[in-house]
Amino acid sequence: MKNELTLSGLKVANFSKLIDGKETQLFVLVNKSGMELTVTNFGAKIVSLLVKDKEGKMVDVVTGHDSIDDYLTSEEPYFGAICGRFGNRIAKGKFEIDGITYDKLAINNGPNSLHGGIKGFNAVVWDAVLKDTQTLELTYISPDGEEGFPGNLKTTVTYHLSDNNEVVILYNAETDKPTVLNLTNHSYFNLSGAGDPYIGDHLLTINADYYLPTDSTAIPYGPKEMVEGTPMDFRKAFEVGARINENFEQLIFGKGYDHTYILNKEKNELSFCARCSSPKTGIVMETYTTEPGVQLYTGNWMTGNLIGKKGQRYPERAALCLETQHFPDSPNKPEYPSTTLRPGEKFDSKTIFKFTTE
Repeated sequence: MKNELTLSGLKVANFSKLIDGKETQLFVLVNKSGMELTVTNFGAKIVSLLVKDKEGKMVDVVTGHDSIDDYLTSEEPYFGAICGRFGNRIAKGKFEIDGITYDKLAINNGPNSLHGGIKGFNAVVWDAVLKDTQTLELTYISPDGEEGFPGNLKTTVTYHLSDNNEVVILYNAETDKPTVLNLTNHSYFNLSGAGDPYIGDHLLTINADYYLPTDSTAIPYGPKEMVEGTPMDFRKAFEVGARINENFEQLIFGKGYDHTYILNKEKNELSFCARCSSPKTGIVMETYTTEPGVQLYTGNWMTGNLIGKKGQRYPERAALCLETQHFPDSPNKPEYPSTTLRPGEKFDSKTIFKFTTE
């Protein structure tokens, strides 16, 4: 098995390594229409995702690397990863629960803590069980105090590749002490094919009337604002690149889009989040989620320096992310939907990426 090549051209053996006393592997999921999803248990990362284009040709629509060694040294540690304990940012690396202050979070993004710290869920080896040819279950137990977060937290992430050409991601978690939790998948998508240099021509719709404006360090600073009349408005389909360079403070701060949209929905409802399509391949990706928000990130800090799969380089804005999640800095913003998880409670979340062509 280890010498086998995946349909996407990955060598399974290149993902076998001992890290922190655990073996990393590459797991391959295939559905009845030939769609292929590969995942490594290092960081629970989606490595490749093969989808049929309008001509029936298979296209890999996510960025990534050819080997575990490349992931270990990559300047982009979040390609395809599960981010946690807290995806997105916590201001100044501190928060309070029940009068207890936790202020030992890593400051790893300007003055803030990002994506769980120095060694977040993206950089640990998960225990993996291949449930069937289309389902992979990954579990990680984060010990009390890891990266400054309280409580022993057990997290399970399940990837399922459905016969309806959906990548279904289920998140479950339990804790033995009050803690904060915000889980998301950080896949970088290019529906023209990973390695295509620019996602500016992708058409994007986001089901949100409001977004969260941020300060220059990407922390939301106040109440939500309406997207109407601004380049943040994707309620109708717009090319991603049509307004990305406008003289608009929020786009200047982020070098493009890097913002949380507040989805039009009921609490915990699995509902439509976004639709994205490539004019080149005709591939359409619809996103559905139970989460209250989605972070649109347009790869503004990609450099083109690193070597990706098949020797490809990924320059600035060569991919976009639709990270379904709770809001940034929620532990310090009581007016936001709560990210506190307590003993006896169960965290459950679901996100679907559904692929079709037009």
